[in-house]
Amino acid sequence: MRGSDGMEKHKLRAFVSWSGGKDAALSCYRAMKHYEISCLLNMVSEDGLTSRAHGVRTNVLRVQTDAMELPIIQQKTSWETYEREFKAAVSRLKQDGIEAGIFGDIDLAEHREWVERVCREVGVTAVLPIWEEKRDDLLREFIDEGFEAVVISVRNDVLGTEWLGRIIDSCFMADLSNMENVDLAGERGEYHTLVVSGPILKKKVRIIESTNIMQEERSILDIAACEVVDK
Repeated sequence: MRGSDGMEKHKLRAFVSWSGGKDAALSCYRAMKHYEISCLLNMVSEDGLTSRAHGVRTNVLRVQTDAMELPIIQQKTSWETYEREFKAAVSRLKQDGIEAGIFGDIDLAEHREWVERVCREVGVTAVLPIWEEKRDDLLREFIDEGFEAVVISVRNDVLGTEWLGRIIDSCFMADLSNMENVDLAGERGEYHTLVVSGPILKKKVRIIESTNIMQEERSILDIAACEVVDK
């Protein structure tokens, strides 16, 4: 990256707060133009088996980040100790030269306030590349830039199990737009996604084995096996 004087400009090193989903991926993609993405930070359950954000198996996220050719740090935590463990992980990253954190929030004010506060207290800059942008613009950009993601979790009170495994494409956008009280980007947790291909992945993720599981509040596409394959 060059400055206005034509001289090479130093890129700040950053981590991405990683869920494996579309918003984190698009934020990472945009941030790569201005930051050196050094690693992904993923908060996981105390037993280390699933991510705190979307309940994805941690081994699936490791396959995904292998396809990205980026290291992932999976920090174990309970919900009660989440902030302490997050700050401890970011503090260690800062000691390694990380200066900024990339977050995929769109417009939940309490989320922005939290990430800005905890990053400020640790001494890194919080960056939110897709903050307050229109849902349809973000989804269209995600699709047009060549990303591919599958729906891996839905809220039972708004979406049925038939949505599990669907690809984020124009048909998905159209179908979701016709529904009432559903956020197009899933910002209220209506659905979560797993990115399996796109410009930030050197290769793609192929899902080998999965099962639909209905829980009390959510239904999930439980991915038991996946692999990295050439695009």
